[in-house]
Amino acid sequence: MKHFGIAALVAGLLAPSLILGAPAPGNEGVNLLTPVNKRQDFQAEGYGGGGGGGCNSPTNRQCWSPGFNINTDYELGTPNTGKTRRYKLTLTETDNWTGPDGVKKDKVMMVNGKIIGPTLQADWGDYLEITVINKLKSNGTSIHWHGMHQRNSNIQDGVNGVTECPIPPNGGSKVYRWRATQYGTSWYHSHFSAQYGNGVVGPIVINGPASANYDVDLGPFPLTDYYYDTADRLVLLTQRAGPPPSNNVLFNGFAKHPTTGAGQYATVSLTKGKKHRLRLINTSVENHFQLSLVNHSMTIISADLVPVQPYKVDSLLLGVGQRYDVIIDANQAVGNYWFNVTFGGSKLCGDSDNKYPAAIFRYQGAPKALPTNKGVAPPDHQCLDLNDLKPVLQRSLNTNSIALNTGNTIPITLDGFVWRVNGTAININWNKPVLEYVLTGNTNYSQSDNIVQVDGVNQWKYWLIENDPDGAFSLPHPIHLHGHDFLILGRSPDVTAISQTRYVFDPAVDMARLNGNNPTRRDTAMLPAKGWLLIAFRTDNPGSWLMHCHIAWHVSGGLSNQFLERAQDLRNSISPADKKAFNDNCEAWRAYFPDNAPFPKDDSGLRSGVKAREVKMKW
Repeated sequence: MKHFGIAALVAGLLAPSLILGAPAPGNEGVNLLTPVNKRQDFQAEGYGGGGGGGCNSPTNRQCWSPGFNINTDYELGTPNTGKTRRYKLTLTETDNWTGPDGVKKDKVMMVNGKIIGPTLQADWGDYLEITVINKLKSNGTSIHWHGMHQRNSNIQDGVNGVTECPIPPNGGSKVYRWRATQYGTSWYHSHFSAQYGNGVVGPIVINGPASANYDVDLGPFPLTDYYYDTADRLVLLTQRAGPPPSNNVLFNGFAKHPTTGAGQYATVSLTKGKKHRLRLINTSVENHFQLSLVNHSMTIISADLVPVQPYKVDSLLLGVGQRYDVIIDANQAVGNYWFNVTFGGSKLCGDSDNKYPAAIFRYQGAPKALPTNKGVAPPDHQCLDLNDLKPVLQRSLNTNSIALNTGNTIPITLDGFVWRVNGTAININWNKPVLEYVLTGNTNYSQSDNIVQVDGVNQWKYWLIENDPDGAFSLPHPIHLHGHDFLILGRSPDVTAISQTRYVFDPAVDMARLNGNNPTRRDTAMLPAKGWLLIAFRTDNPGSWLMHCHIAWHVSGGLSNQFLERAQDLRNSISPADKKAFNDNCEAWRAYFPDNAPFPKDDSGLRSGVKAREVKMKW
């Protein structure tokens, strides 16, 4: 296993990036991502469905069912389908497993026997009932449904130490039940330490209307960084040194080894003259990806489950945890085209031993061969995501009413390799989740749970996040919020990440930079290095909601806090049946941990920790 000191980390960050995608040696790729004609769990016409009233069609994707369309406020109204989609997810582990690029790994953890678990599909308004069976040997687990608001169902959010105790290993099980009040593309993953980096992930597709028409729904296309070492050992490494680059990049679970040529390219099938919807998901633990398709543009129609006005790009940055639904118009000559991943920002937002990760997009009728045109390197996105997308469902507020002061500051500081938020590195208690405090009316919360109480009903709350303006070196962070989308009211001026240009929010100057007129809204956004990000969400969903960096090493090291929103309303909303299921699972877990567990808890308990820097959050 490679070891990197701080000097090596900084040297790596300063090294020039190789940013032009190119083929690795080997075959031309054989797996085809094609439209699915039958869903796994129920009969339907592929992804994208026809809606309850059958009005959703290639010429009218804005319609869904009687009374529901792209302009319906999904936070206020949801179709009543009367349907429940049932799934079973079984977690197992395998030793000495040969991966998709031919390299043998000591251990992987899989969902239903796959390195990427099955896609959970439903229609807007359906209920999903998911039985999770934990057949891991010594690890607990909890499964989080990333980006799903869990409106009035915080207890189903799947965060051990927060909304539940872990599901014990060796056959422990839990049934999650929640309603698809949103629609679009997301993913599920373990929230137990670094476990999702071992393979406990899978896509989610909720069929609903769209802001632009398309002919073919290709379904989910997850991309992830891939490491030959286990996530558990990488956690220990990052507790004392900087993280290594990923060893490879998986496209929908496939990869080519950059030197041996083992493995195969993921291959996506396009039909000449048709418009194709592709659902992009970054399920990485650390790598952010710049994506481009040679000779093709992409039209964004959704960002993190928020439908947006069609927005055309030639390339985009897909941060860790982010999702984009894009439409690709197959309007080029029949042939093979590289879909390239590149790394920007002078490697401050990821790097890989595979310098040219790629997949193949192949028109029907084209030969099974490698593309011949490598394409042109896209512009460097500098670890910055798009902040000018316009949601279809508008949310606006008066930025002149925002009051920010030093009394509302939460500093995040470095202590060795531990992140501290307001002087505390989050360190949740698997045996006593925060929801247990709420259920019993106990307000003597543990300081290590790092709780910020949020009261008031349907009020906008503002949060100014400042990223280490006075530190020696700062890294970008993908900031993710559970239970809500947030409005991105503004961020510091766009500069190169490596410049480390210091920006502290100055109301006299920066209030004019803010935009409250239907700004970009999503659940994961990039916080610039040494810069700031101003977000807002409305207190309309009682729960204990994490806000954290989605780089696994960072949240493992403590970079997270919890917003405990309207605790009394949360307590009153939990049914006796849910409370009993909560208590039964905790009893089963406590019978296992710590007395019968072979390993201690050695991180925040949420995921995995790298070199910490100061971040300040204000609200």
